Amino acid sequence: MNVASTVSRILLGLVFFAAGLSGFLLISHPPAPPPELAGEFQDVFFRSYWVLFVDGVEFIAGVLLLSNRYVPLALTLLAAIIANIIVFHLTMQPMGLPIAAIVAALWVILATRYRSSFAPLFVQRATPQLDTTAHSHLETNSATLARA
Repeated sequence: MNVASTVSRILLGLVFFAAGLSGFLLISHPPAPPPELAGEFQDVFFRSYWVLFVDGVEFIAGVLLLSNRYVPLALTLLAAIIANIIVFHLTMQPMGLPIAAIVAALWVILATRYRSSFAPLFVQRATPQLDTTAHSHLETNSATLARA
């Protein structure tokens, strides 16, 4: 499983590093639009500069994955991006679904390796934790007040 997750991390990192970087390079010369609604979507995506935000997130997540730092954060960022990629291809350009499925599979392989980092997200009623330094400061103040 270590080899599969390492390969998945590197491939996913390369895909999103390159995709993010290409968006910055293509902003003034977007690729030819695909047919129909997908082309209209791409046109708005580039003309509104929304592409810069999405590609910025992709680029940062790719760098984090390639550097093997903050991998759960990178996976969290990419979850939303990948979900949007899948929905785009399901609704507007089905021929891209195989690549979207491969990217999603790489994400699942890697997320499975880091599942303990995501476990706290699935608590039905989470309670906020006090900062330990603030908590000890409160205890000190409480003890001082009790003596007064």
